[in-house]
Amino acid sequence: MDREKYYITTAIAYTSGKPHIGNSYEIVMADAIARFKKLEGYDVWFQTGTDEHGQKIEEKAQAAGITPKEFVDDVAGVIKGICDSLNVRYDRFIRTTDADHERQVQKMFKKMYEKGDIYKGSYEGMYCTPCESFWTESQLVDGKCPDCGREVRPAKEEAYFFKMSKYADRLIEHINTHPEFIQPVSRKNEMMNNFLLPGLQDLCVSRTSFKWGIPVDFDDKHVVYVWLDALSNYITGIGYDTDGESTEQFKKLWPAELHLIGKDIIRFHTIYWPIFLMSLDLPLPKQVFGHPWLLQGGEKMSKSRGNVMYADDLISMFGVDAVRYYVLHEMPYDNDGTITWELVTERYNSDLANILGNLVSRTISMSNKYFDGFVSSTGAADAIDDDLKLVCTGAAAKVKEKMDAMRMADALTEVFNVFRRCNKYIDETMPWVLAKNEEDRNRLSEVLYNLVEGICIGANLLKPFMPDTADKILMMLYGTERDFDLLSEFGIYRSGTKVTDSPEMLFARLDPEKVMAEVEKIRENQRKEYEKENGGPESGGPESGEPESGIHVEPKAEIEYDDFAKMQFVVGEIIACEEVPKSKKLLCSKVKIGDSVRQIVSGIKAYYKPEEMVGKKVMVLLNLKPATLAGVLSEGMILCAEDQDGNLSLMRPEKDMESGSEIL
Repeated sequence: MDREKYYITTAIAYTSGKPHIGNSYEIVMADAIARFKKLEGYDVWFQTGTDEHGQKIEEKAQAAGITPKEFVDDVAGVIKGICDSLNVRYDRFIRTTDADHERQVQKMFKKMYEKGDIYKGSYEGMYCTPCESFWTESQLVDGKCPDCGREVRPAKEEAYFFKMSKYADRLIEHINTHPEFIQPVSRKNEMMNNFLLPGLQDLCVSRTSFKWGIPVDFDDKHVVYVWLDALSNYITGIGYDTDGESTEQFKKLWPAELHLIGKDIIRFHTIYWPIFLMSLDLPLPKQVFGHPWLLQGGEKMSKSRGNVMYADDLISMFGVDAVRYYVLHEMPYDNDGTITWELVTERYNSDLANILGNLVSRTISMSNKYFDGFVSSTGAADAIDDDLKLVCTGAAAKVKEKMDAMRMADALTEVFNVFRRCNKYIDETMPWVLAKNEEDRNRLSEVLYNLVEGICIGANLLKPFMPDTADKILMMLYGTERDFDLLSEFGIYRSGTKVTDSPEMLFARLDPEKVMAEVEKIRENQRKEYEKENGGPESGGPESGEPESGIHVEPKAEIEYDDFAKMQFVVGEIIACEEVPKSKKLLCSKVKIGDSVRQIVSGIKAYYKPEEMVGKKVMVLLNLKPATLAGVLSEGMILCAEDQDGNLSLMRPEKDMESGSEIL
């Protein structure tokens, strides 16, 4: 009997440079989903890769004194190496410079042109090179790119355009009749309200101002616009042919079950890509999930900020599976996650060393100490065993429920609930006490059997998330990999099996001070690399023997402590946020302060989207006199930091503090 197929993709990584852990998170998440689907019995195809064309790459290659192809070959190798180092098992790593992809993109472009969906014109507007996007003046935010906030420049050039409005109504109908198509729901609402319902503008799909792209074969001074090129990888990579000669693999796999992407490119995948597919008369993917960002201490990672964390550095410090565990466990469903060296160390010690590593070590040690390593079921059961068995046998269904809902962190928590319950079972049964009485020997044996069986169930469920660790656990216990259906049964571990007499320590506790000492070495190397790339020290960084440069702070008049004491600063949690009508700068947030909710208006629209705000813990000045801004009442102030370029960043607690907590 043929297995049901499951086709999953990630966004392909742009080859402008080495990706940081915030970029690499997506590939780990996709790998865990793919592995879990395989565990369930699906025939899985998992595709990822690199996006390798565009003006930015042409400019970087020129600056490096090499050809664009040499440049992308190098970076693509780095990206592929990071995927491999994170133990990601993809089925194809596609590159948009692959010959089969390039040829099909040319054929698609021509088909769309001949169909009348693409026409030739000219474009004049404000151009953002990093995003490779044109914008009208009205679309800019404070004169800058609405996507990335960077500077734009006037540009005009001949171009081909896609008639987006031709398919807009059909796409709106599809979204309305397929509520699962765009997830989470907040992303769907954003696309509908901000882009589709106001009306789509025709999309520029070719460029003439640079050459590093796929040539339009019937007009070779044009190259294909990056998004038409990049998005098409999802079908070219599995054998799509525009002329109707698609492979059996394509016919089997398309449409994809899941496009897993970052929330910042949701528009391209839920508006442009579906419309391209409609033009090609192809079905749409079943779901596009726009995951949140992984931020370093609440901020985007940037070399210039000196806060970048790379997968290879994290792996060298904590190991592959610990890194996989952290990024999967600490990412909320719909809000941004936070990563710092301190937080990873804390989670490593608390969850991996204490809960999991210690459990496996204690269980194997007791089996060896009391029964020479032989684990046997004696039938000497007790009512206290029932809850352990209930937790273990119920875990698979709970993990599946969370995974089906794309709640990765919750699914991993359900797996660790098995290990937590096993630890509690040790405390409840106290094997060391049972070992003192010969008449309790059968009961002791049963207790250890139950522990080993529970750990084996947990290890099987852990395998999609931490594959090497799961394999090590099963190897030390001489347990077996089980079909998913069998994970709801208790007692499959073969009685009389002998566990290893030399167990490996899975996760040794780390000394936080030693970790941070090593981190400082990593940061120093990054600083030197940044200086080398940019011809000098980081902005604001000290030069050897010279005073540290930075923002000049003009001190205000001194105040007394009593003046400061009048201000009430608290931690607030943003539970809702929306744009203030008719305002280019203001957002209106509902902020939970303990057992009450305040409405606060802030001039931060250029730096945060409403959906990004929801769920954040922020610093609030609570007793500021209410004021009306743009016709909206504001009952406090959300505090931000501002750099010398006018960029704003929310002030947020380093650790997760309860809303209403006083800031002293």
